Amino acid sequence: MTSNALQEFVAAKATELGVPGVSVGVWVDNRAIYAAHGVDSIDDPQPVDQDTLFLLGSVSKSFTATALMRLVADGQVELNAPVRRYVPELELADEQSAAKITVLQLLNHTAGLDWRFSAETGEGDDALAAYVARLEESELVGPPGGRSSYSQTGYNLAGRIIEKVTGQTFDRAVAALLFEPLGMSNTTYSLDEALTLGFAASHHRDEDGTLSALASWKENRANNPGGGAISSMSDLLRWARFHLWHGRSDTGARVMPSQVLRQMRQQTVELRGTSLGDGMGIGWFLRDTDGVRIVEHGGSASGQFADLRLVPERNFAIAVASNEGPDGGLALNQAIVRWALEHYLGVIDRDPEPLPYDPARAREVAGNYENEMMTITIDTEESGLTIACAIKPEIRAASDAEMPADLPAAGLGLLSGDGDEYIVTSGGLQGQRGFFTRDDSGTITGADLAGRLFTRVLSTAE
Repeated sequence: MTSNALQEFVAAKATELGVPGVSVGVWVDNRAIYAAHGVDSIDDPQPVDQDTLFLLGSVSKSFTATALMRLVADGQVELNAPVRRYVPELELADEQSAAKITVLQLLNHTAGLDWRFSAETGEGDDALAAYVARLEESELVGPPGGRSSYSQTGYNLAGRIIEKVTGQTFDRAVAALLFEPLGMSNTTYSLDEALTLGFAASHHRDEDGTLSALASWKENRANNPGGGAISSMSDLLRWARFHLWHGRSDTGARVMPSQVLRQMRQQTVELRGTSLGDGMGIGWFLRDTDGVRIVEHGGSASGQFADLRLVPERNFAIAVASNEGPDGGLALNQAIVRWALEHYLGVIDRDPEPLPYDPARAREVAGNYENEMMTITIDTEESGLTIACAIKPEIRAASDAEMPADLPAAGLGLLSGDGDEYIVTSGGLQGQRGFFTRDDSGTITGADLAGRLFTRVLSTAE
């Protein structure tokens, strides 16, 4: 497979979907192949290449987890220790949860913390400490060690552990532990530094389809552990090669033992009905696709999407970043990843087919669901179910940053088995999967979408 074939596919698909810019890196046959298309911004267009910086969103969590695992390997942190051993000031709404949550539960999303806790704590060196000091205001979704529920909040708290153990700010500690020894000079958490290196602007489409660049670009500093890293394709392939390392690299050995990296790829919790994967390791989602184990993490930021997938048994990796919101960026990234898996490895990755429309089942699941940040509305139409996603108005009003547009109603289909699992079949979240949760009486009480729990909101009629 030639690099020209990858370039041709990337250019054609990005043009089809109207995405301003995309950068791709593939590690295959012990060599790096890069492809790029488009521009970093429609307002001041410069060509995208392998060194253009993109916001990684939650791909950043792989950095946070690995930095903590380096501290584990050095004997400074114990995975099964309570978080309060390292962050004794931690207070939550429930005292028992605050006392019991372990380091591992933060890293595999079983701590019982909500998806996101919004707190504007500034850009100073104390931003993360101030954020953790306010966690008593955050919501809990369950007891520690219970259900897996994706949590940005948990990873931000994990970042505070790194600060307390190293005595450095999170950003500086991760640079010293990982970025500098691995030669990742194009990876940073600093917007000021990104401005000097050349970065991709974020873009969204208005309701009428008009594409615009966003003035704001990055969330506040307290969110760096969960989603604030900025990097290039060349650096992401360095990162991927490090995690594919089998113990024969002097550079890798200076960072941490290869067996610790393999430990991160071992399943610690099983996942149900989610597009994130079949299970969770430590900082990585795991899935078996067409007979091979894929280790991955995706990320979304306002107007940007990133994906990083490893196939350790084939010494293969692909990284993709694009600079448009879900209308184009998410679909483009997925198409490129699937094309690369098929054409380089012969691995076919397809969405499951939904069941035929059942009006009775549709009426049962239809309703409004919410979490701290968002609402989803599942409704019935004559021929099928739809799902709409919106950011809560009070969240928009409280934020100084530009936020993505709400996603209008798109198709949703129930999947096989008990029918409580579902898949989004069109729109910006096409391919995202989830499931409905029930109480002991069998009544639907919530919906999980892409690993995030939404509680059902009952109307007075219900």
